[in-house]
Amino acid sequence: MRLYLASTSPARRALLGAAGIDPVLLSPGVDEEAAVEAAEAAAGAALPTEEMVQLLARAKAEAVIGRTVDGAPIDGFILGGDSSFLLDGISHGKPHESAIARERWLAQRGRTGMLWSGHWLIDHRGGRANAAIGRAAVAGVTFADVTDSEIDAYIATGEPLEVAGAFTVDSLGGPFITRVEGDPSTVVGLSLSTLRELVRELGGEWTDLWNR
Repeated sequence: MRLYLASTSPARRALLGAAGIDPVLLSPGVDEEAAVEAAEAAAGAALPTEEMVQLLARAKAEAVIGRTVDGAPIDGFILGGDSSFLLDGISHGKPHESAIARERWLAQRGRTGMLWSGHWLIDHRGGRANAAIGRAAVAGVTFADVTDSEIDAYIATGEPLEVAGAFTVDSLGGPFITRVEGDPSTVVGLSLSTLRELVRELGGEWTDLWNR
């Protein structure tokens, strides 16, 4: 049984690989900013972080329905995911720019924020969408009181520019995190325990996805 990952995130792929799953990668091509803006316009208010990551996770998963892989239809489970870091009531995605990443680190060092990861899983066994389910997971992340020079050196590596919250827990940013409360894989961008629950709720077996 195959898992199709509607994401090009190296971190999510590596996380799944370490858990025994080599997913088929599919780029969803979703305009995330436009999707959030449309949802907020319809709601007349900003989306809570939990709802935002679920909205984008679902959009990514549904965006790859109907595609083929090597000429064959998708036959397995499709997973979409999204992450955002919540601090002081503000959701932070990827900073992209060094100045923004530095500003965030100055605000979050020595403090605790919440990393939300959304999941949307589609049962696409048999080459058709049969059912779908989603759930968000959250983990508390506490940062060390890092120095200005450590922040500047970390940003200079480029790593924090393309990750939610401007930090990683599984790479160069790991030593700057003193505590994680919740499923640690949530902070990487995908809660493995949550994904296992969703697979089982859709009638699948987690171990059937092992292919490494």
